[in-house]
Amino acid sequence: MTLSPNSGPRRDGLKPELVVIHYTAMADCAAALRALCDPAREVSAHYLIRRDGQVVALVDEALRAWHAGAGEWAGRGDVNSRSIGIELDNDGAAPFAAPLMDALEGLLPGIMARWAIAPHGVIGHSCMAPGRKIDPGPRFDWQRLARQGLALWPGSQAALPRDAARFRTDALAYGFPDLDDALLLRAMRLRFRHGTEGPLDGRDCAIMAEMAAKASSASGLEPGAAHA
Repeated sequence: MTLSPNSGPRRDGLKPELVVIHYTAMADCAAALRALCDPAREVSAHYLIRRDGQVVALVDEALRAWHAGAGEWAGRGDVNSRSIGIELDNDGAAPFAAPLMDALEGLLPGIMARWAIAPHGVIGHSCMAPGRKIDPGPRFDWQRLARQGLALWPGSQAALPRDAARFRTDALAYGFPDLDDALLLRAMRLRFRHGTEGPLDGRDCAIMAEMAAKASSASGLEPGAAHA
């Protein structure tokens, strides 16, 4: 059953190939639920996970929820038509509650299996809308999801020679939008190296090379082919 009225058909026959993770940035779950179900707000998600771990289904997965807004991933827009949106009950500053994370780990495998979504298709709102959004933010434990095969995380601590052109090629191959250099680096570090400051370095380059290779392997493309 669809609880939120803020939804519609997916456009152009598109089906979910991404899961976009958000935080609510609201004081409590009740306020978030009201907003996600208010027609005047024109915002929704497929699921809302409370801090106590309760999963609230808001929009049927077959429908297009209004959670992603402007942005793109892997060179294509209309992320709403290509994704499942999950809102997490979190204000953006506090740690994510353990029952919430447990529930997310329980919810994701079913979604990914139903729609054949690979781990590299599980992204943050900040990944597809850098500069506009930062959720799920620096407190979100991406590494925990990766240990369960539910997202990507670097597997080595290697560094490569600093190469800005190669970094950009790999970042776009992974899926990040085509941004100016500073914003692209900031988006990558928010996802994989929160707290790192300063100019592009060899670790940034190694992480993006690894992530591009993993994403390209899953899609059957050579690294960088989608943006050749």
